[in-house]
Parts: sequence; C-alpha cells; structure tokens
Amino acid sequence: MAFTNNVMIVRHGLLAKLVKLWREDKLIEGIDRLPIELSPRKSKVKGRCCIHKERAVWKYKSLPLLGFDMTDEKDELTPLSYYAQAAVTREKNLKEEILTVIDEACSSCVQVNYEITNLCRGCVARSCYMNCPKDAIHFKNNGQAEIDHDKCISCGKCHASCPYHAIVYIPVPCEDVCPVKAISKDEYGVEHIDESKCIYCGKCINACPFGAIFEISQVFDILQSIKRGEKVVAMVAPAILGQFSEPIEQIYGALKAIGFSDVIEVAQGAMVTTEKEAHELEEKLEEGQPFMTTSCCPSYIQLAKKHIPEIEKYISTTKSPMYYTAEIVKAKDPEAKTVFIGPCIAKRKEATYHDNVDYVMTFEELGSIFDGFNIDMKQIEPMTMPFTSVKEAHGFAQDGGVTQAVKVFLDKANLPALKVANLNKKNIAMLKVYAKTGKCPAPFIEVMACEGGCISGPSVHTSYDAGRKRFNDSLLQTMEGI
Repeated sequence: MAFTNNVMIVRHGLLAKLVKLWREDKLIEGIDRLPIELSPRKSKVKGRCCIHKERAVWKYKSLPLLGFDMTDEKDELTPLSYYAQAAVTREKNLKEEILTVIDEACSSCVQVNYEITNLCRGCVARSCYMNCPKDAIHFKNNGQAEIDHDKCISCGKCHASCPYHAIVYIPVPCEDVCPVKAISKDEYGVEHIDESKCIYCGKCINACPFGAIFEISQVFDILQSIKRGEKVVAMVAPAILGQFSEPIEQIYGALKAIGFSDVIEVAQGAMVTTEKEAHELEEKLEEGQPFMTTSCCPSYIQLAKKHIPEIEKYISTTKSPMYYTAEIVKAKDPEAKTVFIGPCIAKRKEATYHDNVDYVMTFEELGSIFDGFNIDMKQIEPMTMPFTSVKEAHGFAQDGGVTQAVKVFLDKANLPALKVANLNKKNIAMLKVYAKTGKCPAPFIEVMACEGGCISGPSVHTSYDAGRKRFNDSLLQTMEGI
C-alpha cells in the first residue's frame, strides 16, 4: 500500500491486527492487551502527553473498527473485550451513523483560528482593535497586539484589516476541508459532525492529523456472516482495477480465499445504469428540461437533499451501479448477503436506502483483511469472471467515465457535457447557481464528490497517481464498446 501519512498506517495496522485476532479465534481474549502491546511501557510517545493517553487512544480507535461509536460507551471501565463480544454475537449492526470522532484523539488542534505574530509593528492605526466586534484585541507593554481567546469568535475581521498581514489564519484541518460546514467544535473543544449537514464525502477522515475521525466499520459483521456459513457475495466496484499491484484475477481469488461465496463486478450494474441514464437523458431533453445531472455519486445525492434541494429535479432518477448489481445478485439467490466493496464511505449511507445491499466495505478495509489473513497473493488461485463487463462500464470509476459511457451508448460523441469532479466549496456554489437559474452550459452534468473520480475516494488502498496509472493500464485490457 502507498501510505501518504502515518495516520493511514496506524488505521490500516490496527484493523489488520484485530482481523488477525479474529481469524485465530483470539479477538475476545486478546483485544484487551492490544493497547499495551502497541504502546508498551517505556516506549516513546509521539504526539501524546503520556503512554496512558496513547493506550486510551488505541482503545477508542478500536471501537469504530468493531462497529461502535463513542456514544456506545456508558462506562469507561468497560473493557474492549465486552465490545468485541458484542461485535461477534450481534446478528447485524443496526447503527445508522457513518462517522464518529474519537474524542480522546481530538485534543490538539487550535481552539481559535486567528493568532497575532511577531510581525505586528504596534502601529498607531490599530485597525485590528477598531474592527473587533467583541473587544478581544489588547496590547502588550511593547505596543504589540494580542488576542484574548476567551472573547475571540474567529470572525476574521482583524485578519482582514491588518496592514502588515501580521494576523494569521490557522485552520482546523477537518473543518477546513469540509465543503458544507458539517463539522465544528462542541462545548468541550472536540469536533462534532452534524448529521443534518454531512454528505459523507470522507474528506475529514484523512485531513485529521491525529486520526481522530473514523468510519464505523462493518468488517466484523461481514466476517461473522461468512463464518456462520452464509452465502456472502462480494460486489466489487470498478475502481478495484487501480488498487492492488497484483492482477485483478488474483484479487478476486483472494476474496474467495477470505470466504466470499462469489464475486461479481459492479461494472455489470454500471452497464444497466448507462442504458437507463442515457434513455432518461434523451427523454428529459425532449421534454424541454434544460439539463440533467448524473445520480451515481451518493455524496452528491446527500448534497442535493441537504443543501441544494432545488437541483433534485434535475438529477437522474436512474439508480447507481451498486443498486443494479445487488438486484442481479438477489435475483439469482434471494438469500445471499451482498457486500459492496469500494473506495467510498458514502455508499454506507446509500446502502441504508436499499434492502438488497446488506453491507459495505472499503478498499482500505479490504487491504487490512488481506494482511490480517496473511494472504500471499502469489499462492492464491486466480478467479476469472464468467461475465466480462465492457470497458466503458469499468470507466465509471474515474472522472468523465459516466459521460463517456452515455456518449458511446447514444452514439453521440459530440454530446456537450460538463464534468464536476470535486465537491469543494467553489463547485458547490456553481451547482447552486445552475439549480437556481435553471441554466447550465451543457445539457449533461457528471457529478462526483472526489477529485479524479472514485479512484481517489477517501478509503482507497493506494495513492491517487499510482491508482490512476494502474487503473488506466487495466482499462486498456478490457473489452471495447457498449
């Protein structure tokens, strides 16, 4: 795996250790000692005040990996083994929350966003003082300004008015990357995610320098389902082509080695989505609708529901490839359990709307499972797909892929289309304008939350550059044309 920061290493390694304990039937008896083993006595602590704080963080980071969040702890003395026992005995995790903040780990970011540096010249104008609405600016004996952080509301007026640019803005990383202002500090200084605003884009997960934001995992629910002997089918997103260095047949074989009864490519569902969305586009334009947007990205759907309700009428009613793939599986075997495997945490939210999708697992989690099972890809028996999906269906994974598939299906290479491949603040504002005015520079808009498309999702197994190159190389080997 191409780790880009230590937080990813920690998250990946912790889940791999938990999976290894589960595989050896030692999860319940061994999990309480895990924080001590990871941070033994006299080990050097980096980024924490002491070894005990570090061990507490290990404990609480294990909870979401077991499928719990911080609200599930009613007593601090409850050991991890209690939660491990619950994780392996529950029939299914019914939690609706997608993300959780580890309060023990969320303790080191700045409490206010503005600070006065030594560049302050103690000027006579005192613009910072004059423009502060809360009288939070005071002056030292040497004339330099300072901020009373108990009064400061982080409005930024002092920053904007300083002629020397001596007042700097210090962002809180998770707050800064959130495009919809869904995360903010609570009364205790711990970040809180507002479910009424969150679009589950996952940007905050990897932005947090202390790894305090976790998705609530379904890994052990999936593994237990396999262990019970249930038929569990892996539905693998097209972005899988860029995730691992081994041939895709080896990856599918590794899924079988874990215990999945079957593997199906979500690209099959993408072919259904392409056909339906292409026909719907033609119908909508013939009816006089000025434009239509895609409907595949669940973060975009959440954005529309929560922040741009005016654009919902322009969104395609066609379901996502995950939905149609699950339909294919259930039509073949209604009793089978379906597991979507992809780079996206928003799929967990989408799955709650579809009875045919039982579980969601990320590529990041899959990589940890491979390590926890100590799988040697060279020794894995490869699995070849009985049905080969077309190139354009696999192309859904990158920006422009849906557009290209629709163009090929309609045989309209010159169809004007707009690509929005990053739900940042700028692009969200642009979509709001289109929704409000009903005017758009193109009749078809492809919207994806992640820059570059699904291959750069928040829970991928590889770096973006390596993933894109590997994905495009693999794409060249697939069938041509729809």
